[in-house]
Amino acid sequence: MLSVRRPAAGEKNREDSEFMREEEIHQQCEPEEGLHEECGVFGMYDLDGKDVAAPIYYGLFALQHRGQESCGIAVSDTNGPKGKVISHKGMGLVNEVFVDGTLEALKGDIGVGHVRYSTAGASTRENAQPLVLNYVKGTLGLAHNGNLINANELRHELEYSGAIFQTTIDTEVIAYHIARERIGSRNVEEAVLKAMKKIKGAYSLVVMSPRKLIGARDPFGFKPLCIGKRDNAWIITSETCALETLGAEYVRDVEPGEVVAITRDGISSDKSMCIPKEQHARCIFEYIYFARPDSHIDGVSVYGSRIKAGRFLAMDSPVEADLVVGVPESGNAAALGYSLQSGIPYGSAFVKNSYVGRTFIKPKQSNRESSVKIKLNVLREAVAGKRVIMIDDSIVRGTTSDRIVKMLRDAGATEVHMRVSSPPFLWPCYFGTDVPARDQLIACNRSVEEIRQIIGADSLGYLRLERLREMVNGLEICTGCFTGKYPMEPPTEDIRGDYDA
Repeated sequence: MLSVRRPAAGEKNREDSEFMREEEIHQQCEPEEGLHEECGVFGMYDLDGKDVAAPIYYGLFALQHRGQESCGIAVSDTNGPKGKVISHKGMGLVNEVFVDGTLEALKGDIGVGHVRYSTAGASTRENAQPLVLNYVKGTLGLAHNGNLINANELRHELEYSGAIFQTTIDTEVIAYHIARERIGSRNVEEAVLKAMKKIKGAYSLVVMSPRKLIGARDPFGFKPLCIGKRDNAWIITSETCALETLGAEYVRDVEPGEVVAITRDGISSDKSMCIPKEQHARCIFEYIYFARPDSHIDGVSVYGSRIKAGRFLAMDSPVEADLVVGVPESGNAAALGYSLQSGIPYGSAFVKNSYVGRTFIKPKQSNRESSVKIKLNVLREAVAGKRVIMIDDSIVRGTTSDRIVKMLRDAGATEVHMRVSSPPFLWPCYFGTDVPARDQLIACNRSVEEIRQIIGADSLGYLRLERLREMVNGLEICTGCFTGKYPMEPPTEDIRGDYDA
């Protein structure tokens, strides 16, 4: 998938008037380019009775890249009154929500934490997690990463049986079903298993009951979940980077379809919901973009997979150039891989504003400042007079790519060749990644050459579809957003909520 154009001498890539017209369109309706993960989860049970709020807090710091809208922690004392849960949550980053002694008030040796970015359900404090549910058997604290495709159906069923919902997120649907199943089950883990038979979609769960910490992963393994141990404390979390932050030992990944339960007697496992490995469907964007590069997911290095993606791009879409650069942060490793394979020097061309998250307050649309320039600036000295290969993880709508290409040209780059470490997006995602509807995808009904013209690059090349499994050492992955072939029947209505990104 390579498109190359050599402009005539002195020819501008785009007429100024044409650019101004497109700039006006962007200003009128400027969705933020790029993808977002839904959530990160973290659970901990200290069998020595030590408080877990502080380590959960630092674990959430390590997972902050997975969600920057809201966060929360809920804890309980397994030696105290059964069913007493103390929680604190709010809108904002981890260090913004937990201030003024809030951590010190969270006393308990078992707890769950959560960072959120909404792909379904409004961005409000009521939808912040963990959810804490009081019911006839005690309490449940639950944190969830993913999207259910039958959430609306299950919600209506519960509503008609008298359930009153406090949130608009599918996590509450899961919590209700676990609580309902618990009444007729021997223990909480059995209730989780029974609930898993009803819910469909992507989910990695961490559940806290008064005396147990439980982790569960959907049978397809869409979202990551792993187990760690520090001294006599067990941890269940989204990524291994959170374990390393705490100096905890990585034990293993939770298998797709597996339910693990941690009690004072140790760890137990139920794999009755597991399906054959060839049916697994991990989200490939954990490796391309979402996960931190220092994490390992299902035995595969995220950093290593991004290096491979860059190497594959160099093999399949070569071009003569003077410099290879990555769009921070997820494009950097792929750019290094391209450089290693091609022999073209790797360098830094962008300065990223570290104090701007993936979401930030935008001024009125009438203001002319580009949101891209607020986040990213070009090092003129690095690119002036050079032919530049720019690597990014994806092109969604194209509203950012054309601006970055223009920024490089304005800084003096003589040529800008864009390489993308994923195939073109052609279909939406229903499993916890905010790939939007087809009519918002730049690749839908456009050729690679047409996309190249829109973003203004001298050439454009995407990662080939067949390279994706090679990238992750042969693991089974979901390719629905590229092919329209989903691992399960997609919903007939859009259950993903409104997209602000």
